[in-house]
Amino acid sequence: MEITFWGAARAVTGSQHLIDVNGKRILLDCGLFQGRRAEAFERNRNLPFDPRSIDAVVLSHAHIDHCGNLPTLVKGGFQGDIHCTLATADLVSIMLRDSAYIALKDSEYVNKKHKRKGLPPVEPLYTIEEAEKTLDYLVAHQYNRQFPVAGGVRAILRDAGHILGSAITVLDINDGGQRARLGYTGDLGRRDLPILRDPVLIRDMEYLITESTYGNRLHEDISQIEEELAETVIETHSRRGKLIIPAFAVERTQEVIYTLHRLRNEGRIPAVPVYADSPLAIDATEIFRLHPECFDEETNEFLLREQDPFGFRGLQYLRTVEESKRLNELQGPMIIISASGMCEAGRILHHLKNNIQDPRNTVLIVSFQAEHTLGRRIAEKRETVRIFGDEYRLRAQVKVIDAFSAHADRDELLSWIAHAKANLKRVYVLHGEEDQSLALADGLNQLGVRQISVPRLGETVTI
Repeated sequence: MEITFWGAARAVTGSQHLIDVNGKRILLDCGLFQGRRAEAFERNRNLPFDPRSIDAVVLSHAHIDHCGNLPTLVKGGFQGDIHCTLATADLVSIMLRDSAYIALKDSEYVNKKHKRKGLPPVEPLYTIEEAEKTLDYLVAHQYNRQFPVAGGVRAILRDAGHILGSAITVLDINDGGQRARLGYTGDLGRRDLPILRDPVLIRDMEYLITESTYGNRLHEDISQIEEELAETVIETHSRRGKLIIPAFAVERTQEVIYTLHRLRNEGRIPAVPVYADSPLAIDATEIFRLHPECFDEETNEFLLREQDPFGFRGLQYLRTVEESKRLNELQGPMIIISASGMCEAGRILHHLKNNIQDPRNTVLIVSFQAEHTLGRRIAEKRETVRIFGDEYRLRAQVKVIDAFSAHADRDELLSWIAHAKANLKRVYVLHGEEDQSLALADGLNQLGVRQISVPRLGETVTI
């Protein structure tokens, strides 16, 4: 059996891991690479393998850096099944449509500027119709139920606790009589985060592909989330400014809204208007309501006591472009939650463009920001940033709350892997910037895991 790492190798985005076994080819995730625009343009359009050669995909979760290039795979001739959990299937159905729509609108906006400058037009990565065609290939499974993937390979999906429907993939492989059990974390979640259940501990893996997003970082204590968010709301309100929160439409938006709901109920923040400005977030929130089987005990109790955790007086969900544009005409104080989480596409770019130069406002970063993204440059408090090709001075206040992260930090990753240490023969460390992956590998070595690799892009290993 061979594994080739075609994405998220010494980088955070674009997860694609190709397994060759028994003459079959299984792809773990097919995500979009996010980073420098020219590089992303090239890598996302040109898959490093023939899509027609792939027999099946096992999808860990619905974040776009894990599922976002599935339409390119299908457009290239893929004809197999795309396996995932029930909640992931529901989320992918809206994520891919939204990704295609955003790509179309962004290309239209950029092409207006290109036309004025005499530059050639750009085409969207895929169309809404191509995204919708991809949904025909989804095959949804319950957690903890084994299913066949391809010849000699069976899979089971365990709760990863990262976003709704996220899964740790465990493959039982019979390769010509040689048996192996391979685990893939996808993105591993954290214990005690709002809404979702904790990640399932798995002890009987022989080989493991693990993420390392926070391989050398520790999060703030989860118990501080509410206090830090309340302080940020109060400070921005006192300046009569706007609190702009770039947030992934899936999970982070719901977590922020749920936390604001709790703070409002307890009288810890003023009754400031809250706008969730993302059609995708509206659709995702409806899907959350359909999957209480993914909720933790605290959230289910909240449901019993407080009706809807994702709705409260003063919260408005905005779907239309006209509603979104009207926010630019309103004076603060207010809270605007909008996608995308790394500030690379969507309505958040327009809110930043219109508000980032006003010192009364605050940009609150609540998600991991990959290298070379606008969100990363804002989090680093660069003096100027480029939005839609134009330069803006960053005069707004910038606040980062790491505790909201849905990724396990260094200690949480090491603790989770320690439960499987006795059976592990080799660990492959991916989905992290190079320094983070190497740091986690060093931590695993200190833990007593002796066979550790930090693959490079395109590297093939044999098991």
